[in-house]
Amino acid sequence: MNLFLLQAAQGGGSGMSTIIMMVLMFAVFYFFLIRPQSKKAKEAQSFIDTLKAGDRVITNSGIHGKIVSVNDEDKTFLIQVDGPTRLKMEKSAVNAELSKTLNATPATPA
Repeated sequence: MNLFLLQAAQGGGSGMSTIIMMVLMFAVFYFFLIRPQSKKAKEAQSFIDTLKAGDRVITNSGIHGKIVSVNDEDKTFLIQVDGPTRLKMEKSAVNAELSKTLNATPATPA
């Protein structure tokens, strides 16, 4: 019985260390998972918000086209694909701006 009481009294400090470990684990999750993901989401949203009519874009499905009009009410773009062909796409379906993608490719050495 005395041995059990001694072990229980010594285990009191482990509760504080458990709380400290939990706080540290949360901090690691926050800085390595939650924060970068929310930062990436904000960047993607600001990219979509800066797109305007006349920009050449690539959608997530690989369709290349030019934005004809922007409808902020239902969050869509009207994209001209080829000639008179136009597609109504969700804003979230746009993956990249074509002019930025073409400018970002490195030049081949001569």
